[in-house]
Amino acid sequence: MGQHFSQPLPKRLHQSYFVNNGNINAQKYLYVGIIILVMPKVIPVLLPRVSRLLEGFGENLKLARLRRKYSADSVAQRAGITRRTLSKVERGDPGVALGVYARVMQALRLEDDLSRLAIDDVLGRKLQDAGITPKRRAPKKESPTSDSAVLPGSEAGKA
Repeated sequence: MGQHFSQPLPKRLHQSYFVNNGNINAQKYLYVGIIILVMPKVIPVLLPRVSRLLEGFGENLKLARLRRKYSADSVAQRAGITRRTLSKVERGDPGVALGVYARVMQALRLEDDLSRLAIDDVLGRKLQDAGITPKRRAPKKESPTSDSAVLPGSEAGKA
């Protein structure tokens, strides 16, 4: 068994599969290993303007860290992330979760700046002032009631 795979199994999966041949746990490890080998990393695509804003935000976080004379290792440790992830944050990588950015801001004592995000919704206020409302859904179609329903083969349907 195992020869029908086009790619060789990782050593740990290969050993657990053949040592525990027929065991359900071995099959689980095998399937997980195959999924990991097949699934590509999804890279989010942003508009160029948004990418520049995110890169600027990362640069601002890096400048804040340097002004405070904090090492990258200490900020990463305080934020509970790796040094590599902090580097991604400081470059404005869109693949990093917003929560990670927030933890870095907290480590730099900038968490109050989060309350300023999207605070001035100019477009939303203009739409509100213009009285534009979102479209409402069409009403649901009524289903026939049991009184008016005619079953195939019934007396009412033969008339």
